[in-house]
Amino acid sequence: SVILDLIRDVRVFVVVWRSGTERARGLAQTLLNVPYGEGDGEKLDVYIPSTSSLDVHLVVYLHGGYWQFLSKEESGFMAVPLVDKGVVVVAVGYDIAPKGNMDLMVAQVRRSVVSIVQQYSHIRGLYLCGHSAGAHLAAMVLSTDWSQYSVAPQIKGAFLVSGIYDLLPILSTYVNEPLKMTEEVAVRNSPSQLVPQLKLSSSSCHIVVAVAENDSPEFRKQSEEYYKTLEAAGLNVTMEDVPDTDHFNIIEQLVDGDYRLTKVPRRFKGL
Repeated sequence: SVILDLIRDVRVFVVVWRSGTERARGLAQTLLNVPYGEGDGEKLDVYIPSTSSLDVHLVVYLHGGYWQFLSKEESGFMAVPLVDKGVVVVAVGYDIAPKGNMDLMVAQVRRSVVSIVQQYSHIRGLYLCGHSAGAHLAAMVLSTDWSQYSVAPQIKGAFLVSGIYDLLPILSTYVNEPLKMTEEVAVRNSPSQLVPQLKLSSSSCHIVVAVAENDSPEFRKQSEEYYKTLEAAGLNVTMEDVPDTDHFNIIEQLVDGDYRLTKVPRRFKGL
């Protein structure tokens, strides 16, 4: 199946992403395994540029892996082109399945953003980037009811790459075996169902929905439908259909400073 093929492919790209992460750790000052909660998996890796400026732009990166693979240890590659431009990059760890369930993962990434805002008071602009399952989690962060938290992060931009925004089609697939989602869990954690809340919490955020030309039909369909739903709600959203890419190398090529997706965040106001 397409899903099984993708799961096999992710293992190939781990090598590339881990290599990029090692490169980033050599280029930037780092703060590794910074706790944002009490759980073992609730840790951040922070990549800090060499800058004297107190007011910095900060990009939060949420990794993919179908909510059951990968970690922040393969997520630092995002920092390679960005620290060079004076941007702080934070790679977020969360408890993947089977240890973590969908409700827990969503709660963790929301808490991680709150913790980042509390720890870094000089953020000039806060941006989210997520790939695949990470794009789903980033969209869930945008849909947060911040009244339940001690701060309300002002997220200026969100870059959602090859994401899943409706979890219901996953329920009957192999991906759901370690997640054990019920229909109720899938609905409450589907960004496509939470656009009214997103409009309340993130109305000023510029959202980029990116999809690879060679993504599977389901990924392309979900990206297009989520984009149209956000656009119909009057949100500031653009769609990027990236030619000559597939589900994995669309994000891999972010390490290339000349690649078009690396330039997209510059279109976000102020970055």
